[in-house]
Amino acid sequence: MRAISLALIMALTAPMAGAQPAGFPKLEAWEPPVVQTGTAKMVREYQAPEARQGVAVDGKYVYAIVNSIIGKYDKTSGELIARWMSPRHGPIRHINSCYAAKNELWCANSNFPEVPMGSSIEVFDTRTMTHKHSHSLGLLDEGSLTFFEPYGKGFIAGFAHYDDKIGTGYKNSRYGSVFTYDAQWRRTGGWLIPEAVQTRMAPHAASGGGIGPDGLLYLLGHDRTEIYVLAKPRLGPVMIHLATIDIAAEGQAFVWDRSVKGRRLYAISRPNGVIRAFDIPEVHLDHPDAKRF
Repeated sequence: MRAISLALIMALTAPMAGAQPAGFPKLEAWEPPVVQTGTAKMVREYQAPEARQGVAVDGKYVYAIVNSIIGKYDKTSGELIARWMSPRHGPIRHINSCYAAKNELWCANSNFPEVPMGSSIEVFDTRTMTHKHSHSLGLLDEGSLTFFEPYGKGFIAGFAHYDDKIGTGYKNSRYGSVFTYDAQWRRTGGWLIPEAVQTRMAPHAASGGGIGPDGLLYLLGHDRTEIYVLAKPRLGPVMIHLATIDIAAEGQAFVWDRSVKGRRLYAISRPNGVIRAFDIPEVHLDHPDAKRF
């Protein structure tokens, strides 16, 4: 009798395929939002040979990033002010992204393309361009840290997995995702990236990310000239794709300029070794299951 009851429960609670049994209410199909489109307007360009991985910005300076070198440039004139450089084959080999806050650069570093994947947080003094502090995350199942920024009382961060030989072999790029942590880097939550966006970023993952002034999450992949706008889901683990915006930046890390009003974003053109500033068009949040972060 117990076996029969268990089988009945499993049959009633299993996902239903095809026609619904008599007596069940009709289930309406979920309608995702229509993906909005637009084009980022480029308003400024800086020559910076270090602009191969990402860029950071504060009120007076822009910072160009490539693996183990950071160049500090005057925001108005574009003049090189100073550089920080790590020794070749030293402990810091692949800085993926940085953000500036209170005379510091907070950077996401990894041991890419080595496996197992290891990551660390590296902090620099922007006044002297010297290394200040390191916090190792070590080996994380999440993957390789590509970006992070303050979120609530902790952080929101993006991690990458890869399809090809630079990946782990047992996880592909679909495992790249976004997570939240407290101030001590203890994981508190996270979301999956929608399949349509993952497909566009494959065989890599999100190389850059950040929450915009509208409270939505913006992601750049590895090489496509388009930025994806995602909303926090009202329920469930998968973020909601709201918009895809064309941008003259071939992926990699970017940063919002918090020192000015409006929707100013800095990204890089990796093939050309330049930093570019863009004004980003507005994205509408008009779906009942889509929320701001």
